[in-house]
Amino acid sequence: MLLQVTTDLAKTKSLDEALETLVKITTTTIGAERGTIFLNDPATGELYSRIAQGSFRREIRILNTKGVAGWVFTRNEGAIIHDAYKDDRFNKAVDVRTGFRTKSILCAPLRTVSGEEIGVSQILNKIDGEFEQDDLDLLEAMTEQAAIAIQGNIIVEQIEAARKQELEFLDVVSQVSSELELTPLLQKIITTISTMLDCERATLFINDEKTNELYTEVGEGLDEKSVIKFPNHLGIAGTVFTTGKPVNIPHAYADLRFNPSFDKQTGFFTRSILCMPVLNKEGKTIGVSQVLNKRGGSFNSEDEKRLAAFTSQISMGIENAKLFDDVQNQKNYSESILSSMHDAVLTIDENGIVKTCNTAGLRILKIPIVSDILEQPIKDILSNKNDWLLNKLEKVEEEEEFLDHEIILDSEKLSVNISLLPLIGQKKENLGIMLMIEDISSEKRMKSTMSRYMDPELADQLMNAGDSDDIMGGKQSVGTVLFSDVRSFTTITEELGAQGTVKLLNEYFTIMVDCITDEGGMLDKFIGDAMMCIFGTPVPHDDDPDRAVRAAIRMMTDLKVFNDKRSTEGKMAIDHGMGINTDSIVSGNIGSPKRMDYTVIGDGVNLAARIESACKQYGAHILISEFTYKAVKATYRTRQVDYVIVKGKTEPVGVYEVLDFHDDSSYPNLVEALGIFNDGYRSWNEAKWDQAIKLFKDVKKINPNDKAAQLYLDRCDHMKKNPPKGEWDGVWVMTTK
Repeated sequence: MLLQVTTDLAKTKSLDEALETLVKITTTTIGAERGTIFLNDPATGELYSRIAQGSFRREIRILNTKGVAGWVFTRNEGAIIHDAYKDDRFNKAVDVRTGFRTKSILCAPLRTVSGEEIGVSQILNKIDGEFEQDDLDLLEAMTEQAAIAIQGNIIVEQIEAARKQELEFLDVVSQVSSELELTPLLQKIITTISTMLDCERATLFINDEKTNELYTEVGEGLDEKSVIKFPNHLGIAGTVFTTGKPVNIPHAYADLRFNPSFDKQTGFFTRSILCMPVLNKEGKTIGVSQVLNKRGGSFNSEDEKRLAAFTSQISMGIENAKLFDDVQNQKNYSESILSSMHDAVLTIDENGIVKTCNTAGLRILKIPIVSDILEQPIKDILSNKNDWLLNKLEKVEEEEEFLDHEIILDSEKLSVNISLLPLIGQKKENLGIMLMIEDISSEKRMKSTMSRYMDPELADQLMNAGDSDDIMGGKQSVGTVLFSDVRSFTTITEELGAQGTVKLLNEYFTIMVDCITDEGGMLDKFIGDAMMCIFGTPVPHDDDPDRAVRAAIRMMTDLKVFNDKRSTEGKMAIDHGMGINTDSIVSGNIGSPKRMDYTVIGDGVNLAARIESACKQYGAHILISEFTYKAVKATYRTRQVDYVIVKGKTEPVGVYEVLDFHDDSSYPNLVEALGIFNDGYRSWNEAKWDQAIKLFKDVKKINPNDKAAQLYLDRCDHMKKNPPKGEWDGVWVMTTK
């Protein structure tokens, strides 16, 4: 009979067929109504059996410690139960679900010849009589005889499953790698992960390096418009991203890192979590894959391996898709900008064929639709009436500009500014030319010409005013004047020579003038290495004092960038100081009939110049008068450095230093030093010399380079030796400009 077991099982071609054969042999031989073979799954700690339902098979799993089968498996010994309902090991719920009535049970461990336990054989309800020890011995003998064949089929099934899984894995990786658009790629990835790991949900988070956030637009359970974003160091996903190590959590709510708020929002219940970093080929973490709720249990080490293998294969696809997405966004951004421009922008390939043209280009070139110009030779578009431009287009090696030129289109002359820019590839190959055409006909041409000689805003006002002389004839108003001056200019000229000095000043003024005009100020004039700038005329603003202070702060920060660049080139750094005053000024065209300049004059202008020259005395870079200090609306980091009578004046004026441009490297612990300095200055005003000396020394401890603190230490020593006569008002008389 045992030989027959071996023979029958040898004929089977699959694990399912072998299990059916063994059940049939055991139930028939022993005489029972039903039988089941449970196999152990070491990875999950479960016993499983397969039940045929029509043409499909359903797998039933139970923990290998529960029920009669679990008891037999864990004890590795058989069991005979004559009355199932009187045995505590029996699970009555199974009968309730199936409608079958279990009376008696015979259960034996399924062992190989070597004694390895691979499952349990269980038969129910002996037809004649009760199960006896002989039945158990027979069952154990038959299962032991069948174990070799069953174990062989298990191995074959595992090999086939692994092979199928590998083929599916390669197929999926191939499909994913071929997708270039980011959103469809992410959708494919999470669908694949869910299927591969048999989980309820999957999400792939991508790191946004600009915001340091993990985000996803695609996730199971999310609608099309939902986007999840959170800092890349928070939660379980953040932990995995920052550490670069996977996390496997069997019970989510028992882990303090888990944030249950998302479950509350969606109604989803998270049981288990597997989270894996996504690394690129350089080993840099670019995202995190997260899967939730493994069906049938928790995620195991095999799941970790499979998810790690998958993420390692898809990382290049993600980076390619991100790059494609960035390129597409940049393309859309560039096209939007080009469409909104008033100037014509055309790209022409190395063969002289037009490849792109924006909307303004169609208008300026008088071409009705874009298809009439694309893929056409540029010489046909411009015709032989514009030979000068066609000749320039033949060889463009560097950026070139042609201002106030004329082109002829449909027998109409246009005044234009032309810009030509060579298009160079990554390998320095010639890709073609970018042609930009600015139509400056009529008043635009006149404005462009005037803007070369004066502030563009002033030119606009002049054009709008026409023959009226209100603008240029003289006007009194409140304005803010900014003076700036380069320090140690004589030393610079001696070291650089004439040409080097001129080149340096041109580079320096280019940067500084941008700082002024970006805040709506007007450059009044260059005075050697100094600049005089005005805020409030000819175009007034409600916050002109703030604009002047902001411009001065930016002039300091931009100067630092400029000096850092010069330092890397082995060139000497330069420094400057600025004085700002807000007061009544007179503006207008001043000069002779042959030469006139639009400028401003008045005591307010002179005071700004005096304050700028005082920067050296206090070791300051930005000084403002008390009038500007009271006029500004924003809050700045300032300190009063003096109450002084400047040269040529009789009334004292408060002088404040602005320090917002400093960082920790240029002035460490600035806020603390400011508080101590201000206390010291109050003690100075109260003639408490010793107390003031102590406080100014404390400032020097924080920043030994604080020249203003040293100045007051010297003044306090002087005042102790030469006490003031009469009542002390804190006023200092400046004897130099």
